[in-house]
Amino acid sequence: MLFNSDPIPVTILSGSLGAGKTTLNHILSSEQKLNAAVLVNDMGEVNVDADLVERESDLTQNDDEIIEISNGCICCRLRGDMLDEVGRLADERDFEYLLVESSGISEPIPVAQTFVRGFEDAEFDPTGVYELDTMVSVVDAHSFWKGFDSGQALTDDSIDPQGNRVPEEALIDQIKFCDVLLLNKCDLVPDDEIDEMEAVLRALQPRANIIRTEHGAVDPEEILSTGRFDFDRASQSAGWKRELQHGHHHESAADEHGVTSFSFDADRPFHPERIARLFADLPDGIVRAKDFFWSAGREDIAMGLDKAGQSVRAGPKGTWIATLPKAQQERYFATRPEMKEDWDDQWGDRGIQLVFIGRGFDQDRLVERLEECVLSDAEMVEDWDEHPDPFTADEQRELALAGD
Repeated sequence: MLFNSDPIPVTILSGSLGAGKTTLNHILSSEQKLNAAVLVNDMGEVNVDADLVERESDLTQNDDEIIEISNGCICCRLRGDMLDEVGRLADERDFEYLLVESSGISEPIPVAQTFVRGFEDAEFDPTGVYELDTMVSVVDAHSFWKGFDSGQALTDDSIDPQGNRVPEEALIDQIKFCDVLLLNKCDLVPDDEIDEMEAVLRALQPRANIIRTEHGAVDPEEILSTGRFDFDRASQSAGWKRELQHGHHHESAADEHGVTSFSFDADRPFHPERIARLFADLPDGIVRAKDFFWSAGREDIAMGLDKAGQSVRAGPKGTWIATLPKAQQERYFATRPEMKEDWDDQWGDRGIQLVFIGRGFDQDRLVERLEECVLSDAEMVEDWDEHPDPFTADEQRELALAGD
């Protein structure tokens, strides 16, 4: 336990679905040693973002804390759950910094207010124990470019709130209420278009430090311990005052924005060619798809799916625990004992765990199509090495890019 009585600084990371908030992975796996606790919020029943942080960083192997808050958003009905968890962490006080990654449809102001003012339905009062240090928002440059005409549509009052894009109100709030704005996936957009987008973002949020990034990579010093959050300025913003006057009444962000999610799980691999075709032809209503899958013939590595807006990427993403040395496996079992319950004697933790988030899509039909991509009994005993691999490292690119 640390005996530092100073308030614990907090960075809150927001961003639209698939914008690249796995920035946390780059921060936690950087050469800079961070004594940090991480709270990851996912609106789905399965917190795949927490799994991503664990698989792609050394966090759990360094005895740091990852806290999962699932099946809802910390901007609404899970605010009390969040405070219960950060209160427990504060009692232990064996870390020096708290990173909070909110779900893709969370609104940043209620989350910020929870740390600044507390929450009436929670026993723990964060004021004096935690200090909000930096609000960070991540914007998907490619979706911004393709879906919003370089952002000009964000200033247009005629936006259709029932469209299939990421909820515009939440996105605008994330842009307007931040201290640091990461314009991510810049490698997918021409430089002149990025200049135009940045001009629009500066018009919407002139105070934020705008940083262009690729694959969510950013220097930790840009978003940690910056001291950029200004309570006096924030409390005078229209959004902050609106939350204080009217409260945050909807039961969940999913109800507010009409967004639903479901997970697809299997303990068998996908047929690589069949699932590659499906990934390239996902329903338009799916605005986000993510997590890991097992591709037959590639038992050495976990493949990852990343659909954000119009683009779909799939390829090598993480490590199966079963491929690690026994000593490392035991460390994972110690922190995640539930993993042993689903452990297969032959295949270990290999399997499929995907989450799909969207609006107005036929979930039953998508599940049927996914099941058709899973190996049949006959295929399970075939030689998988004969299957071509569409997910090699060189092929980790756009499988689908609407409008291109």
